[in-house]
Amino acid sequence: MEHIIWNREMECADRETKNAIQLERLKNTVELCYNKVPFYKQKFDEIGLRPDHIKTLADVKHLPFTTADDLRNNYPFKLFAVPKKDVVRIHGSSGTTGKPKIVGYTRGDLDRWSEIMARVICAAGGTSEDIVQIAFGYGLFTGGFGLHYGMEKIGAMVVPLSSGNTDRQIMLMQDFESTVLIATPSYALYLADEIEKKGIDKDTIKLRLALFGGEGHTEEMRAKIEAQLGLLATENYGLSELGGPGYSGECYLKTGLHIAEDQYISEIIDPDTLEPLPMGEKGELVITSLVREAFPMLRYRTRDITWLNDEPCDCGRTSMRMAKVQGRTDDMMVIRGVNVFPSQIESVIMAMKEIEPFYEIIVTTEDYLDRIEVRVEFSDASLLDDYNKLEQLRNRIRHNIKSVLNIDAKITLVTPGTLPRYEGKGKKVIDKRNK
Repeated sequence: MEHIIWNREMECADRETKNAIQLERLKNTVELCYNKVPFYKQKFDEIGLRPDHIKTLADVKHLPFTTADDLRNNYPFKLFAVPKKDVVRIHGSSGTTGKPKIVGYTRGDLDRWSEIMARVICAAGGTSEDIVQIAFGYGLFTGGFGLHYGMEKIGAMVVPLSSGNTDRQIMLMQDFESTVLIATPSYALYLADEIEKKGIDKDTIKLRLALFGGEGHTEEMRAKIEAQLGLLATENYGLSELGGPGYSGECYLKTGLHIAEDQYISEIIDPDTLEPLPMGEKGELVITSLVREAFPMLRYRTRDITWLNDEPCDCGRTSMRMAKVQGRTDDMMVIRGVNVFPSQIESVIMAMKEIEPFYEIIVTTEDYLDRIEVRVEFSDASLLDDYNKLEQLRNRIRHNIKSVLNIDAKITLVTPGTLPRYEGKGKKVIDKRNK
C-alpha cells in the first residue's frame, strides 16, 4: 500500500529550515514563559538569564530544567501561561504523591496536537479508509484522546471503545471489521491470546495495523503480537507533561521514532552531570515545547534513557529520530499504561496506623497483563484470630491504594516481623516481569 506523508513541508524539511523554525519558536516560548509563568520568571531571575540572551539553538542549554517535582509543587494551575478561561481541556498523569501532574490546552493547542498525531498515524501506515478501534482508557490519560483526534483528522472511522471488556472488544472488532488497533502492547497480546483461546476464525479479524503506546515492549513481544494478530505494530511516545502522544512515533520501517521537530526541541543529557551529550550518545531525554500556549515547558527532564539520530530515514522523512526507551533514571514503573511510583504506595501505607511501615511491591505478568502485589505487615497480632477484621483491613488498604494509583493491586497481609528490614536503601520493588 502507498504510505502517506501527512505534512511533507514539515516532515521532510531540510535541517536549515527546521533549525530556523525551531529558533524562532524557541525565542517566542522563552518570552511567553518569562512573561506569563511566575515559576519560570523566578528561575530566570535567580540565574540572571533574560529572554534576549537566547540567540541560537545552542543557547537552549542555558535554560533551567523543569522536573516532575516542579509540576507537583505548582499543582494544579500555577504553570499555566494563559487565563483559565482560555483553557478548553485538562489532562494529566500520575505524580509521586496521589496528585496528578496537570496540563492544560487551548483550542490552538488541541489543533496542533491533532496535527502531530496525524503525522504519527500516517507514518505508521494509517489512512482515511481505516476503521480504528481505540482500547485506551479515556479520561485524564492523554493516550485515548490523542489518537482519537489524530485519527479523525486524517478522516478515519473512530470506534472509541476505551479499555477493558475484552469480549465486547472482540465482538465489535469482528462486527465492525476494525482495521487498526490502538492499545497498550500488553493488552494487545492479551486480546490475541483470548482470540486464540476462544477458537475465533482468524479470517473474521481484519486488523492490519496497531499503534502501541502507554508502555514499552520488547521486539520479541512485538513480533509475537504481529504474528498472532497478523498485523504491523508500531510504537509512539509522548508524555502528558509535554502534551501527550505525538512527540514521536515509528514509521512503517520501524527504524526509530520520528520526532515532531517543529513543535519540540530534543536534547540528550548525562543524568549525573546534566551536561548535553553529542548526537548518538545514550542518556536522558530532555524536551522543550515550542508551540504550546496554555502549558509551555522548558527543558523537561523525562527521566527516560534513549539516544537520537538525525540521519534522514528511508521512508522519506528527514525528522530526527529517537531510539526506543532503554530504561529510566528514577524508580517509576509503567503498569498497564499507568505511571506508578513506589512512593505513592508508601504514602498510603504510612498513613494507616494498623500496618507497619514495611512493605514489598511485587510486579508480575499474568495473561500478558502487568499485575502489582503489595505485601504489608499488620501491626496487631491478635488479628490472626479474627478473619473478618483481617479482610476488612485488606480491603481498606486495597481501596486506598487504588484511589491513588487508579489501578487495582493485590494486597497480601503478613504477620509482624515477616518482611525484611534494611539498613540504608532496601530493595522494596521486586520486578518479575519478562523484560
